[in-house]
Amino acid sequence: MRAATTAVTAVTTSPTGGGGGDATAEAAAGRALRRLDRLAHLMDGAFRVPGTRWRFGLDGLLGFLPGAGDSATALVSLYVLVEAWRLGAPPGLVLRMLGNVGLDWAVGSVPLVGDVFDLAFKANRRNLALLRGHLDRPRRPGETGGGRDRGPA
Repeated sequence: MRAATTAVTAVTTSPTGGGGGDATAEAAAGRALRRLDRLAHLMDGAFRVPGTRWRFGLDGLLGFLPGAGDSATALVSLYVLVEAWRLGAPPGLVLRMLGNVGLDWAVGSVPLVGDVFDLAFKANRRNLALLRGHLDRPRRPGETGGGRDRGPA
């Protein structure tokens, strides 16, 4: 996690030198990643089928509610995308993450097949893995993550 929060620090600190500095930005990024970890666990893996290693979360359970369940969990999943953008994820990565949420919503909305899909497809875990992969990637000096703080206009 240290590498991920260090990469985030380079992106979230202001290019003009304002703000709380590296330690504050790193702490905020760490808190955001911990929040996203908890959310992904709750949505995709909070429950285990006894006697197996198979896990599922609220996304799979709420998917059994026709229409409203998949829409509600898609809205919750969009929070991960907002946080990814705030942490400096580039637009292409955010679009890929949006594709995971859209696929989860679209296929999950199909009766019966969608219910099985919702239990197996872990969009939030996938998106968190994509975000961590981006944040852990080494940066060249002066390179930003491509999110909201892209340097002087």
